[in-house]
Amino acid sequence: MPRRRLLYLLAVVALLGQMAFAMVTTAVQQSPTIDEPVYVATAEVYRQQHSLRYNPEHPPLGKLVMAAGLAFAGAKLDPAFQGNQTRLGRHLLYENGNNPFRVMLAARLPIILLTLLFGLVVLAFARDLAGPVGGLIALTLYAFSPDLIAHGSLATLDVPAAGLLLVAFWTAWRARRRPLRYLPLAGAALGAALATRMSVLPAVPLLVVLAGVSMWKAQADRPDRRRRILLAGGAALAVGVLAAAVVWLCYLAVDPRLRWTAPANLAHPGGLKGLAVDLLPFPQAYRDGMLIQFGFENNQFNGFLLGEAYRGSPWYYMPVALLIKTPLGMLALWAAGAITMLALPRLRAAALYLLPVSAVLLLVTMTGARNFGTRYVIFLPLFLGVAAGTVALLRWRWAKIGAGVLVATVAAGSMLTFPTYIPYSNIAFGGASHTHENLHDANVDWGQDLPRLSARLRTAYPEEKVWLVYKGAGVPSYYGIVAGDPFDVPEQQVRGLLVVSDSRAALATGRLKRLIESSTPIDQVGHSITIYRR
Repeated sequence: MPRRRLLYLLAVVALLGQMAFAMVTTAVQQSPTIDEPVYVATAEVYRQQHSLRYNPEHPPLGKLVMAAGLAFAGAKLDPAFQGNQTRLGRHLLYENGNNPFRVMLAARLPIILLTLLFGLVVLAFARDLAGPVGGLIALTLYAFSPDLIAHGSLATLDVPAAGLLLVAFWTAWRARRRPLRYLPLAGAALGAALATRMSVLPAVPLLVVLAGVSMWKAQADRPDRRRRILLAGGAALAVGVLAAAVVWLCYLAVDPRLRWTAPANLAHPGGLKGLAVDLLPFPQAYRDGMLIQFGFENNQFNGFLLGEAYRGSPWYYMPVALLIKTPLGMLALWAAGAITMLALPRLRAAALYLLPVSAVLLLVTMTGARNFGTRYVIFLPLFLGVAAGTVALLRWRWAKIGAGVLVATVAAGSMLTFPTYIPYSNIAFGGASHTHENLHDANVDWGQDLPRLSARLRTAYPEEKVWLVYKGAGVPSYYGIVAGDPFDVPEQQVRGLLVVSDSRAALATGRLKRLIESSTPIDQVGHSITIYRR
């Protein structure tokens, strides 16, 4: 192997190796986040009972991936359990004799592996467009992305859906030269993304059209225009049909009989939304899951942005959250990459496979009702990371040096936040220790720090009375946290340490707000939990 190729391979291994180390470390150290117990317990129901009755608002593929890891955990699940999906998660992890650390790690490891494999897709896509240097730039941004490390180490669906969608668009791009090899892969990857999260649905028309465009391009040497049109249309239709078939296969993998009972009082929105759901060529369970999602979007939720609590969903929430949560060097390279793709004629065709889908999904997210975190736009570090790699093609004297400096700042900022990646924010907003002043929920405090809180209380405050206000899916007592509930006693009796999840503090009203205002912050745990003395 030539020396240059060996060095390149070693660089790729080093980048993914540090990412793997960071993700496994955080996976081992964190308690279950708010969404994970539902997904993990549902995956166990899939594996043991072959039932679709839990978590219908999300398709099954991501949870089937988790089930592959859970097969080695030996978790016990009461077949007679009748509670809702939230109670099911608590039952599996804390009430049935299972070891939650072992169960969660078993579910998280397959997602970690998928996240690493998607890094190779980012590398390959960027190499296709901008050569080896461009590939390394894109992979470095990917491997050091705090959001990707944070959510790639969790048993959730955001990163798997985004990665599968990137695979679909990459293979559609490659189909411009070898359509018979890559278009089936594009259809299968699109179907897999759809079978993981419904939020990728707005990308379907783009991918189907681009599949036709790729087939049209692949037939450029054919003089028969009519035949080219038919082949392009057929390719687009075939990709769509294959994607739908993959969705069906995923549901059949859970329950070959597709037994399904719609939830009680499931509302149908009517109008265009209702018609769109009715026309989806997917199982009834998928379509009913869409109706549940529409029901969520009809609600108003509490939000927190730049120190202000609010109710509703301002359109600018996600752009501002991205500005806070994304490394500054990464933002600069995303913008530079997008401009490069539009400015260089040789890259404009490729831009169609990266930029429109990023813009469409971002705009759709901005109209959503749930202002809970940048995880809803986790596709951006993948698609725009590939675009950023194209700055390697710029011929300006200082372009590569500037890109190298920006990449280095991203890597340095990511390493400095280890191992608390969920609450990361860039230096312009004060870093991870100040994220809770600007954002809440999955941006900073998702219930992940019960083990760290237990260790801190045991070592730094061993004899003090503790009052806990925790927002999360974990059970504090399991981690050895002995604390009172400040809502169960008169306010004047709350003396000692007041420990509050930062997501609860951000939206505090009434008694909790008074308790916090009359206390002194003395410590932080994982940049997600604040300890006050009162």
